[in-house]
Amino acid sequence: MALLEVQGLKKIYTTRFGGSQVQALSSVSFNVAEGEYVAIMGESGSGKTTLLNILAALDKPTGGTVLLDGRDITKIKESALAAFRRDKLGFVFQDFNLLDTFSLQDNIFLPLVLQGRSYEEMAGRIGPLAKKLGISGLLGKYPYEVSGGEKQRAAVARALITNPRIVLADEPTGALDSRATEALLNLFGEINAEGQTILMVTHSVKAAAHAQRVLFLRDGEVYHQLYRAGQTVEQSFARISDTLTAMTRGGELDA
Repeated sequence: MALLEVQGLKKIYTTRFGGSQVQALSSVSFNVAEGEYVAIMGESGSGKTTLLNILAALDKPTGGTVLLDGRDITKIKESALAAFRRDKLGFVFQDFNLLDTFSLQDNIFLPLVLQGRSYEEMAGRIGPLAKKLGISGLLGKYPYEVSGGEKQRAAVARALITNPRIVLADEPTGALDSRATEALLNLFGEINAEGQTILMVTHSVKAAAHAQRVLFLRDGEVYHQLYRAGQTVEQSFARISDTLTAMTRGGELDA
Protein backbone atom coordinates (compact mmCIF):
# COMPACT_ATOMS: atom_id res chain seq x y z
CA MET A 1 0.00 0.00 0.00
CA ALA A 2 1.22 3.50 -0.83
CA LEU A 3 2.15 5.80 2.04
CA LEU A 4 0.23 8.69 0.49
CA GLU A 5 -2.78 8.19 -1.79
CA VAL A 6 -4.45 11.17 -3.45
CA GLN A 7 -7.63 10.36 -5.33
CA GLY A 8 -9.90 12.68 -7.34
CA LEU A 9 -8.87 15.78 -5.42
CA LYS A 10 -10.89 18.90 -6.25
CA LYS A 11 -10.84 22.39 -4.84
CA ILE A 12 -13.18 25.22 -5.76
CA TYR A 13 -12.82 28.65 -4.18
CA THR A 14 -15.78 31.01 -4.04
CA THR A 15 -15.02 34.72 -4.20
CA ARG A 16 -15.69 36.83 -1.14
CA PHE A 17 -19.18 37.89 -2.12
CA GLY A 18 -20.06 34.63 -3.88
CA GLY A 19 -20.11 36.21 -7.30
CA SER A 20 -17.86 33.67 -9.00
CA GLN A 21 -15.94 30.45 -8.43
CA VAL A 22 -12.36 29.50 -9.19
CA GLN A 23 -11.43 25.85 -9.67
CA ALA A 24 -7.89 25.46 -8.32
CA LEU A 25 -7.85 21.65 -8.54
CA SER A 26 -10.11 19.76 -10.91
CA SER A 27 -9.13 16.10 -10.50
CA VAL A 28 -5.74 15.26 -9.00
CA SER A 29 -4.79 11.63 -8.39
CA PHE A 30 -1.38 10.15 -7.56
CA ASN A 31 0.35 7.91 -5.02
CA VAL A 32 3.63 8.30 -3.17
CA ALA A 33 5.39 5.17 -1.99
CA GLU A 34 7.16 5.02 1.35
CA GLY A 35 10.74 6.18 0.90
CA GLU A 36 10.02 7.96 -2.39
CA TYR A 37 11.27 11.46 -3.27
CA VAL A 38 8.74 13.30 -5.43
CA ALA A 39 8.86 16.82 -6.86
CA ILE A 40 5.78 18.72 -8.03
CA MET A 41 6.17 21.40 -10.70
CA GLY A 42 3.85 23.68 -12.62
CA GLU A 43 3.34 27.26 -13.66
CA SER A 44 1.83 29.83 -11.31
CA GLY A 45 -1.88 29.08 -11.04
CA SER A 46 -1.45 25.37 -11.80
CA GLY A 47 -2.64 24.36 -8.32
CA LYS A 48 0.68 23.51 -6.63
CA THR A 49 0.16 25.67 -3.54
CA THR A 50 -3.45 24.56 -3.14
CA LEU A 51 -2.40 20.92 -3.39
CA LEU A 52 0.37 21.35 -0.83
CA ASN A 53 -1.97 23.12 1.59
CA ILE A 54 -4.43 20.23 1.37
CA LEU A 55 -1.69 17.62 1.84
CA ALA A 56 -0.51 19.59 4.88
CA ALA A 57 -4.06 19.53 6.29
CA LEU A 58 -4.11 23.34 6.19
CA ASP A 59 -7.03 23.42 3.78
CA LYS A 60 -9.99 21.17 2.99
CA PRO A 61 -10.74 19.94 -0.54
CA THR A 62 -14.10 20.34 -2.22
CA GLY A 63 -13.97 16.68 -3.18
CA GLY A 64 -11.70 13.64 -3.23
CA THR A 65 -9.57 11.93 -0.61
CA VAL A 66 -6.04 12.13 0.80
CA LEU A 67 -4.95 8.98 2.60
CA LEU A 68 -1.80 8.95 4.74
CA ASP A 69 -1.10 5.47 6.09
CA GLY A 70 -4.66 4.62 5.04
CA ARG A 71 -6.24 7.45 7.07
CA ASP A 72 -8.22 10.10 5.21
CA ILE A 73 -6.75 13.36 6.47
CA THR A 74 -9.62 15.34 4.94
CA LYS A 75 -11.92 13.77 7.53
CA ILE A 76 -9.83 14.59 10.61
CA LYS A 77 -11.67 16.87 13.04
CA GLU A 78 -10.41 20.43 13.33
CA SER A 79 -9.56 19.88 17.00
CA ALA A 80 -7.19 17.03 16.09
CA LEU A 81 -5.47 18.58 13.06
CA ALA A 82 -2.68 20.39 14.92
CA ALA A 83 -1.60 17.18 16.66
CA PHE A 84 -1.80 15.25 13.37
CA ARG A 85 0.44 17.75 11.58
CA ARG A 86 2.87 17.84 14.50
CA ASP A 87 3.15 14.05 14.79
CA LYS A 88 2.95 12.87 11.16
CA LEU A 89 4.27 15.69 8.96
CA GLY A 90 7.55 17.55 8.67
CA PHE A 91 7.65 20.96 6.99
CA VAL A 92 10.45 22.82 5.23
CA PHE A 93 9.56 26.30 3.95
CA GLN A 94 11.20 28.76 1.58
CA ASP A 95 11.44 31.44 4.28
CA PHE A 96 12.59 28.98 6.99
CA ASN A 97 9.86 29.98 9.51
CA LEU A 98 12.32 30.09 12.39
CA LEU A 99 11.60 32.21 15.48
CA ASP A 100 14.25 34.92 15.87
CA THR A 101 13.82 35.01 19.65
CA PHE A 102 14.69 31.31 19.91
CA SER A 103 18.11 29.76 19.42
CA LEU A 104 18.46 27.23 16.61
CA GLN A 105 18.33 24.46 19.22
CA ASP A 106 15.08 25.79 20.70
CA ASN A 107 13.58 26.17 17.21
CA ILE A 108 14.43 22.54 16.48
CA PHE A 109 13.08 21.42 19.86
CA LEU A 110 9.76 23.25 19.41
CA PRO A 111 7.68 20.40 17.87
CA LEU A 112 8.95 18.01 20.56
CA VAL A 113 8.07 20.53 23.28
CA LEU A 114 4.55 20.67 21.85
CA GLN A 115 4.46 16.86 21.98
CA GLY A 116 5.35 17.01 25.68
CA ARG A 117 8.69 15.19 25.30
CA SER A 118 11.25 15.28 28.10
CA TYR A 119 14.42 17.33 27.79
CA GLU A 120 16.47 14.13 27.98
CA GLU A 121 14.66 12.68 24.97
CA MET A 122 14.98 15.93 23.01
CA ALA A 123 18.70 16.17 23.76
CA GLY A 124 19.17 12.56 22.70
CA ARG A 125 17.48 13.20 19.37
CA ILE A 126 19.13 16.48 18.44
CA GLY A 127 22.75 15.38 18.84
CA PRO A 128 22.96 12.85 15.98
CA LEU A 129 20.64 14.92 13.79
CA ALA A 130 22.66 18.14 14.21
CA LYS A 131 25.85 16.24 13.44
CA LYS A 132 24.35 14.76 10.27
CA LEU A 133 23.21 18.22 9.14
CA GLY A 134 26.48 19.93 10.01
CA ILE A 135 25.04 22.39 12.55
CA SER A 136 26.32 20.99 15.86
CA GLY A 137 28.39 24.11 16.50
CA LEU A 138 25.53 26.48 15.68
CA LEU A 139 22.80 25.28 18.02
CA GLY A 140 23.33 28.10 20.52
CA LYS A 141 23.13 30.80 17.84
CA TYR A 142 20.01 32.70 16.80
CA PRO A 143 18.60 32.71 13.26
CA TYR A 144 19.82 36.26 12.58
CA GLU A 145 23.36 35.17 13.40
CA VAL A 146 23.66 32.45 10.73
CA SER A 147 23.51 32.22 6.94
CA GLY A 148 20.50 31.29 4.85
CA GLY A 149 21.88 27.83 4.20
CA GLU A 150 22.45 27.28 7.92
CA LYS A 151 18.91 28.47 8.70
CA GLN A 152 17.53 26.00 6.20
CA ARG A 153 19.54 23.16 7.72
CA ALA A 154 18.07 24.06 11.10
CA ALA A 155 14.62 24.05 9.51
CA VAL A 156 15.30 20.60 8.07
CA ALA A 157 16.38 19.41 11.53
CA ARG A 158 13.13 20.75 12.99
CA ALA A 159 11.19 18.89 10.29
CA LEU A 160 13.01 15.60 10.92
CA ILE A 161 13.27 15.55 14.70
CA THR A 162 9.74 14.16 15.14
CA ASN A 163 10.49 11.26 12.74
CA PRO A 164 7.63 12.31 10.42
CA ARG A 165 5.96 9.94 7.98
CA ILE A 166 6.52 12.45 5.18
CA VAL A 167 8.42 15.72 4.74
CA LEU A 168 6.57 18.40 2.76
CA ALA A 169 8.94 20.99 1.30
CA ASP A 170 7.63 24.24 -0.18
CA GLU A 171 10.21 25.87 -2.48
CA PRO A 172 12.99 24.90 -0.03
CA THR A 173 15.78 26.36 -2.19
CA GLY A 174 13.95 29.57 -3.12
CA ALA A 175 15.79 31.80 -0.63
CA LEU A 176 19.22 30.17 -0.99
CA ASP A 177 22.24 31.01 -3.11
CA SER A 178 23.60 28.43 -5.54
CA ARG A 179 26.13 26.97 -3.10
CA ALA A 180 23.59 26.57 -0.28
CA THR A 181 21.07 25.17 -2.78
CA GLU A 182 23.46 22.47 -3.88
CA ALA A 183 24.27 21.58 -0.28
CA LEU A 184 20.58 21.35 0.66
CA LEU A 185 19.70 19.19 -2.36
CA ASN A 186 22.56 16.83 -1.57
CA LEU A 187 21.29 16.70 2.01
CA PHE A 188 17.77 15.84 0.84
CA GLY A 189 19.25 13.05 -1.25
CA GLU A 190 21.08 11.64 1.75
CA ILE A 191 18.00 11.85 3.96
CA ASN A 192 15.90 10.15 1.31
CA ALA A 193 18.51 7.41 0.86
CA GLU A 194 18.05 6.64 4.57
CA GLY A 195 14.34 6.04 3.96
CA GLN A 196 12.68 9.42 4.54
CA THR A 197 9.76 10.14 2.20
CA ILE A 198 9.92 13.64 0.69
CA LEU A 199 7.38 15.57 -1.37
CA MET A 200 8.70 18.89 -2.67
CA VAL A 201 6.89 21.69 -4.50
CA THR A 202 9.32 23.73 -6.56
CA HIS A 203 9.76 26.04 -9.55
CA SER A 204 13.43 25.06 -9.74
CA VAL A 205 14.40 22.59 -12.45
CA LYS A 206 17.66 22.03 -10.58
CA ALA A 207 15.81 21.06 -7.39
CA ALA A 208 13.34 18.82 -9.22
CA ALA A 209 16.19 17.05 -11.02
CA HIS A 210 17.31 15.57 -7.70
CA ALA A 211 13.96 13.86 -7.10
CA GLN A 212 13.13 10.30 -8.11
CA ARG A 213 9.92 11.38 -9.82
CA VAL A 214 8.51 14.68 -11.04
CA LEU A 215 4.77 15.38 -11.31
CA PHE A 216 3.75 18.25 -13.58
CA LEU A 217 0.53 20.10 -12.73
CA ARG A 218 -1.41 22.00 -15.36
CA ASP A 219 -4.84 23.60 -14.98
CA GLY A 220 -5.46 21.81 -11.70
CA GLU A 221 -4.60 18.31 -12.92
CA VAL A 222 -1.58 16.01 -13.06
CA TYR A 223 -0.63 16.59 -16.68
CA HIS A 224 2.50 14.44 -16.90
CA GLN A 225 5.16 12.70 -14.84
CA LEU A 226 8.79 11.73 -15.30
CA TYR A 227 10.79 9.06 -13.49
CA ARG A 228 14.49 9.62 -12.95
CA ALA A 229 15.12 5.86 -13.21
CA GLY A 230 18.88 5.84 -12.61
CA GLN A 231 19.66 8.92 -14.69
CA THR A 232 22.18 11.48 -13.53
CA VAL A 233 21.02 14.82 -12.16
CA GLU A 234 22.23 16.44 -15.39
CA GLN A 235 20.21 14.03 -17.55
CA SER A 236 17.14 14.53 -15.38
CA PHE A 237 17.60 18.30 -15.59
CA ALA A 238 17.58 18.14 -19.39
CA ARG A 239 14.45 15.97 -19.53
CA ILE A 240 12.56 18.20 -17.10
CA SER A 241 13.55 21.31 -19.08
CA ASP A 242 12.43 19.68 -22.33
CA THR A 243 9.13 18.65 -20.74
CA LEU A 244 8.41 22.16 -19.47
CA THR A 245 9.18 23.57 -22.91
CA ALA A 246 6.94 21.02 -24.61
CA MET A 247 4.12 21.76 -22.14
CA THR A 248 4.39 25.47 -22.88
CA ARG A 249 4.36 24.91 -26.64
CA GLY A 250 1.79 22.11 -26.59
CA GLY A 251 4.25 19.62 -28.05
CA GLU A 252 4.67 15.87 -27.51
CA LEU A 253 5.88 14.81 -24.06
CA ASP A 254 8.42 12.13 -23.15
CA ALA A 255 7.27 9.11 -21.18
